[in-house]
Amino acid sequence: MDELIELVREEFDTDLISKYNGFIAVQVSLTEEPFGVFYAEIKDSTLHVEPYDYYDRNAEIKISPDNLISVLKGKLDPVIAFTKGELKVEGDPGKVLELLKFTKKSRVRAAKKK
Repeated sequence: MDELIELVREEFDTDLISKYNGFIAVQVSLTEEPFGVFYAEIKDSTLHVEPYDYYDRNAEIKISPDNLISVLKGKLDPVIAFTKGELKVEGDPGKVLELLKFTKKSRVRAAKKK
């Protein structure tokens, strides 16, 4: 689980996050090995990814570790994953999509569109 959490941290763009003044908290519940939960939070322009339940969250997603990594790396569209039932959201799906805008792959896609 620690390796997965570190991989998730590495997929986010800290430069983009440092310019964000809002609050996003998404708990991730893994549906396959390594089963478990962790959260990703952006607060005070800082990313926190920790292996704990987050009760005051905006949303919770349920996803397999492989699909999570695919979404973070831009290989799997989160909307398609949701439509296929590969990603389930409880709470505010808009906050999940907002969080994903801070991934490194999101920044690369935005630069290519310019």
